Amino acid sequence: MGFHLPRIVHTKNFLRLQSLIGKQQLNAVMTSDVPKGHIAVYVGDRQKKRFVVPISYLNHPSFQDLLSLAEEEFGFDHPMGGLTIPCNEDNFICLTSHLSCL
Repeated sequence: MGFHLPRIVHTKNFLRLQSLIGKQQLNAVMTSDVPKGHIAVYVGDRQKKRFVVPISYLNHPSFQDLLSLAEEEFGFDHPMGGLTIPCNEDNFICLTSHLSCL
């Protein structure tokens, strides 16, 4: 018998994400050709590119920094209808590559 702290952290991040993009947008982003346990995000300075990343990335402090930037820049109104991250595409690829090695 023990506590499942990672599930609590995951739920907290999921609720934060849900408040960022709204319930209907979250359902659309998570269900349209996105594998279970992943989420679609839009990244790029001018032209946005869609990436599908594991939900586990939401627990990493570097990814949470990106979520904070998204909240600051877009608030609750995301132009792409999903989670849009204001980050250079190359930097995002570098970050996700690093996270995949952890």
